[in-house]
Amino acid sequence: MTHIAGIIAGNGSAGGGLYRGIAPESRIYMIKILNHKGEGSTTNVLIGINWILYNHLKYNIRIVNISVGSTKNKHFDENSPLVQGVNKLWTEGLIVLTAAGNQGPDPYSIGAPGNSRKIITVGASDVMQHGNGRDYSGRGPTSSCIKKPDIVAPGSDVVSCMPVNKLSFPSLSRHFNKDNQLKTYYKARSGTSMSTPVVSGCVALLLQKHPNMTNKDVKLHLRNTAYDLGYPHSRQGWGLVQCDRLLR
Repeated sequence: MTHIAGIIAGNGSAGGGLYRGIAPESRIYMIKILNHKGEGSTTNVLIGINWILYNHLKYNIRIVNISVGSTKNKHFDENSPLVQGVNKLWTEGLIVLTAAGNQGPDPYSIGAPGNSRKIITVGASDVMQHGNGRDYSGRGPTSSCIKKPDIVAPGSDVVSCMPVNKLSFPSLSRHFNKDNQLKTYYKARSGTSMSTPVVSGCVALLLQKHPNMTNKDVKLHLRNTAYDLGYPHSRQGWGLVQCDRLLR
């Protein structure tokens, strides 16, 4: 969660301002749904979704970033509780973005809840941009023939903040102060889970400029300002997110 939050809103203080998030003035409400191994369950995701449904007005939550998805051997169709849950968030007016998953490059490899026809599904653009690396990003269409992903963004070797555990990383003991309090260091990670907060950060800046935009307005604006990389929709969606175009 720390890595994802840092991509969106990190202020770069732990690195002397070198690594900053896209929208550092954002407020983050982190809902923990995974264990220390990064594993979770549909039940926990739905509990998190319900918390947002009941509390988004109280805390003025506008954007929901879901950097998790189903594994390759699990199938969730449009009627599954997981997909129906994110659809409720969208219907409530929230801007929901989720990862396309890392089970590509085969067709029909978009993970849930990225197979929802309503929310914004984000894939990784790196292989299309640079022509090297592993082509892991989930590909559409979905099993219901829905065009996915919706948009792509960089996802490989994205540097962001990580918490330090002194027991797990004794060589990083210099990152602890004299009171043995945790500090932060930076690490590169890869996946569509990293691509998703890139787009979420861009959307946060868009809402800062145009606070009255609806989730449908945002989705349309992302589509109209994306850069076409020249690949099929099943691979690139509308194209590469362009934050400068988005904010014009």
